Amino acid sequence: MKTLSIIAALVVAALLLFWPRDQFIASKSPADWAPTAANIARGAYLARAGDCASCHTSRGGALYAGGRALATPFGTLYGPNLTPDAATGLGHWSADDFWGALHNGRAPSGRYLYPAFPFPHYTKTTRADSDALYAFLRSVAPVHQPNRPHAMDFPFNTQVALAGWRLFFFRPGVFEPAPAQSAAWNRGAYLTLGLGHCSACHSSRNMFGASAAGLQGGMIPTQNWYAPALSGQEDPAQLVQLLHTGATPQGAVFGPMAEVVANSLQYLSTDDVAAMAAYLASLPASAAAAAPVTPPDEATMNAGRTLYEDHCMTCHGRDGRGRAPAYPPLAGNRTVMLPQPVNAVRIVLAGGFPPGTAGNPRPYGMPPFAHALEDSEVAQVVTYVRNSWGNQAGSVTPAQVNRYRGSGVE
Repeated sequence: MKTLSIIAALVVAALLLFWPRDQFIASKSPADWAPTAANIARGAYLARAGDCASCHTSRGGALYAGGRALATPFGTLYGPNLTPDAATGLGHWSADDFWGALHNGRAPSGRYLYPAFPFPHYTKTTRADSDALYAFLRSVAPVHQPNRPHAMDFPFNTQVALAGWRLFFFRPGVFEPAPAQSAAWNRGAYLTLGLGHCSACHSSRNMFGASAAGLQGGMIPTQNWYAPALSGQEDPAQLVQLLHTGATPQGAVFGPMAEVVANSLQYLSTDDVAAMAAYLASLPASAAAAAPVTPPDEATMNAGRTLYEDHCMTCHGRDGRGRAPAYPPLAGNRTVMLPQPVNAVRIVLAGGFPPGTAGNPRPYGMPPFAHALEDSEVAQVVTYVRNSWGNQAGSVTPAQVNRYRGSGVE
């Protein structure tokens, strides 16, 4: 009995020691969140950097009024209303309440928020930037739209489960600049790790949904796309062009990243995008050894070549070099050679468009081939593309194609 009491006391002491405590940083002045033109403009820019509208605006719905569904392995969440409506939005929230949600992942009532709201990243946001965001959201048109209840599975729908998640996977803390790095590097790190919450997609997740450290790439479980590694970027100038316009002579973005460029990154200043690219270029490439690639058999390559010549060659060329930016090259295309073939498979099946941006205002689209090609044929042509013109990547199976046939785009 005495031993059990000692163990219980040690557990309680450990919880008290390691429990993530809320942090409070006061505003320097109420003027920081006053509804001035400067504060609102700054907050609007930061909201773009955080891509807030994407999760808090339903398709065809009022801006920031919430309602967009976010499917997770643990259930479905719905983005809440961020407009200043007093009954259904943030009308009664103070600047301190908003800071508590952004920095500590807590509602004004003290309720724990789901980490699908990326507070584990937003916690790095400075109080001054939080106040500017608050000023902006108070300025948008109020929309009376009740929040839709989340549909999470048990026990993930309990505050106890969220408390446990926080204990192991969350510590609040504002971004601390690295003294040895330049101002641009620190700005890029702040945007990438904080408001940009890039690792929410571009890193793997454990069985509890927590993001791994680093930007080494991983599947996006909510959308069935693979987000490639962002570390070890070899050409920052090309990355700046890709983030700002969605297309470069070497390729284009599709899927979830196209939405990020369209709604967020294209509106950032060139200096900020360049800072993000400089930060990413400074990160070491993944040290993980690449899995050995078994060359596909001759029959698969011959079948894939025939399909490619029938359906793809007109745009992408016999040599796979395409005609950028209208028709991206496939030779040397990073997306084509990702460890997971899911992106290439989904683009062949469902087609798609790069984002329309100021730097690429009329993007050419990729037509869908799901109606024209069987699973085995898609597997053959994607395998051919992944292993031609110097490309070397794994083969694709019909089962892999079937898995992603019909995947949604939400």
